[in-house]
Amino acid sequence: MSTARQLLATGLMGLLGVTAFIGGDASAQQIYRIIGPDGKVTFSDQPPAAVVPGKSASSTSVRSSAGSDGPALAVELRNAMSRFPVTMYTGANCDPCSRGRTSLSARGIPFSEKTVTTVEDLDALKRLQGGSAALPLLTIGGQQLKGFNESEWNDFLDAAGYPKTSMLPPNYRQAPAGPVVAVQAPATPASAPAAQAAAPGAAPRPPAAAENPAGIRF
Repeated sequence: MSTARQLLATGLMGLLGVTAFIGGDASAQQIYRIIGPDGKVTFSDQPPAAVVPGKSASSTSVRSSAGSDGPALAVELRNAMSRFPVTMYTGANCDPCSRGRTSLSARGIPFSEKTVTTVEDLDALKRLQGGSAALPLLTIGGQQLKGFNESEWNDFLDAAGYPKTSMLPPNYRQAPAGPVVAVQAPATPASAPAAQAAAPGAAPRPPAAAENPAGIRF
């Protein structure tokens, strides 16, 4: 490695360390889309309060883990993944996204892929990168890389400690891509007591007469 490359890698590692310390794992952070009882939609990095009868809230989360139930990975790879998890945000019919995906796979980088397909996905992406909607977006720990530049991506992956060549086991399978915002249905409130089916004091509706099969009341 040339002196310039060494200095660049050292600088990148320092930058990654600072961003990870200050902002935490941005790509590992969950994004919650919260719908309040009044229908107002908000986004937060804090989980919504538990749903109780009479209130509704739906949340969405974005995780950046390729899964922990797969085959055992090399220690070097596990260490890099735990410190600087990799997430790639992509879109449909995006050639740079396809080339970025191929580059990561060829190097053996475990990553999570989030696909922008809805307006809500796009809004979440803009919030994540300060208003920009550039794709692909690669996050390595707290570092964001907008657009596909293989040399730049590899420099940051080197600085984060990822192996230069694939160390993935033969039976490793990349997790399928998911949406940026995966909305969960609100919890169903407990069934109301049967006594609430009819309001107190309300007159019962008389049965329909034979000559009035529709039950029309005059």
